[in-house]
Amino acid sequence: MAELAGVSRAAVSRCFTPGASVSPETRAKILKAADKLGYQVNRLASGLIRNESGIIALICAELSTPYRSQLLAALTAALQRAGKVALVINTDRSDGSVEQALRQAISYRTDAAVFLSGMPAKSLAETCRRNGMRLVLINRDEGYPGSLLVRLADAEAGRRAVGLLQAAGCRKLALASSCADTPSLVGRERGFRAAATKAGLDWIELRHGTTSYETGLELGMSLLTRQDRPDGIFCTTDLMACGIIDCARWRFGIRVPDDLSLIGFDDIPQSGWEGYELTTFQQPVDEIAEKSVEWLLTGGASETAEEVSFVPILKPRKSLRRGFDPDVRALP
Repeated sequence: MAELAGVSRAAVSRCFTPGASVSPETRAKILKAADKLGYQVNRLASGLIRNESGIIALICAELSTPYRSQLLAALTAALQRAGKVALVINTDRSDGSVEQALRQAISYRTDAAVFLSGMPAKSLAETCRRNGMRLVLINRDEGYPGSLLVRLADAEAGRRAVGLLQAAGCRKLALASSCADTPSLVGRERGFRAAATKAGLDWIELRHGTTSYETGLELGMSLLTRQDRPDGIFCTTDLMACGIIDCARWRFGIRVPDDLSLIGFDDIPQSGWEGYELTTFQQPVDEIAEKSVEWLLTGGASETAEEVSFVPILKPRKSLRRGFDPDVRALP
C-alpha cells in the first residue's frame, strides 16, 4: 500500500491509527490505494491489543413494538456516530438461544451491554457484569457497581394523568395496563393510584395480557361494556391506548374525545396519526440514547451505580375533551 501510494510505511500506519497526525494530501493518497487494494483495517485485532473491541450489546425484548424499535434506532445511530458497533440480542425466546447469543457476544470481547426496559432477565445482566462488561440499564430497577441507571419519572406521569383527566371534565376514571409488571409500568400505575387516592376518587383498574395493541382491544371490551363505564382512561402505553380507541369507535360507536377521553404514554409514531391524535407522555429517546453512549465513552469506574433521570414530556393532542390545561401539574 505504501508503494502504491508513494508514501512511507509509517505514514500508512499513522493514517489508520485514530488520532495520529497525517496531512490531508497523504491521507487521500493512502485511502485511494487502500480502496484499490481492497484493504480494510482489522478493528477486532487492533482492539484486542487495546483490550477493547468497540462492540456494544443491546439486550432487549419485544423488538417489534414501536417504542422499543424507536429506542433501538436511536441507540444504534448514537453508537455508530461514536465509532462503535451494535450487537442486538433478542430475549423474546425462553429457550437456550438467548444464553447462547450472550456467550457469543462475550467471546467477541464485547465492551459493554445496554439493557432496555421490558423483560430481559436480571440474570443476563449479572452474567455480563461478571464478564467485565460495563452496563447501562434503561428503565429497569436493578443496579450494579459501575453501572448507569437511566430512569424516567413514571410515577409523576401517572399522577399528572389523573389531574389532566379531571381537568377535562372526566368523572369516572380508569387505569388500563398490562400484566408485564415492568418497573416502568409499575411506576405509572403507582403514580395514578396515589393521585386518585389523594383526590378522593373511585376508579376502575384493569390489567390484562401483554403490552400490545391486542391487549388494548381486550381492555376496551372489558372496560366499555361495564355499567359504570369510564369516561376517562389512562393507558400505561400508547399501543394499548390505540387498541382501546379502535374498540371504542368501531365496536361501540363511542366518540373520542366527546364520550371518552384517553391519555397514553411513550409518544410512539402511531399516537400522532390522524386516526388516533392521542394525548400522551413522550419518552425522550434521543436524549436517553445520547446520554447512554456518552456515559459508555467517558464514564469512570465507580463503587456505586450512577443514576440519571428524565422527565416525560406531555404531548397534548385531541384525545382529551377541550377545555383542559396542558400545563396542569397539581391536583385540585
